[in-house]
Amino acid sequence: MADKLRLDKWLWHARFFKTRTLAAARVGAGDVRFNGARTEKRSQMVGPDDVLTFAQGDQIRVIRIDAIGQRRGPASEAQELYTDLSPPEPKTRKSAPENPAFEGKGRPTKRDRRMLDLSKARSLE
Repeated sequence: MADKLRLDKWLWHARFFKTRTLAAARVGAGDVRFNGARTEKRSQMVGPDDVLTFAQGDQIRVIRIDAIGQRRGPASEAQELYTDLSPPEPKTRKSAPENPAFEGKGRPTKRDRRMLDLSKARSLE
């Protein structure tokens, strides 16, 4: 088992990017930090205990490499390759639904609609 692997290939193996080409493009654009330093080198060799930082969607991912994969396997296998050190996302507080009994589970009953209309009328008073 190899103890080092190309950065773009490891990101693809760990399923952070759908294709290796996308992973290589993100690394080449300088969007990935390797052990705190910005890198544009797709062929940067990574191994266990290296830390990668990159943006994925709206989230900043901080990943510590635990293992080098032999292949791009299923997601459960890919998740064993790293430890996610990212700070937890702030929980956004959802507003309470207007009719808590309904909660979007299909069409409300006639009784639920009456209760909703009654609560709206009381709030307007």
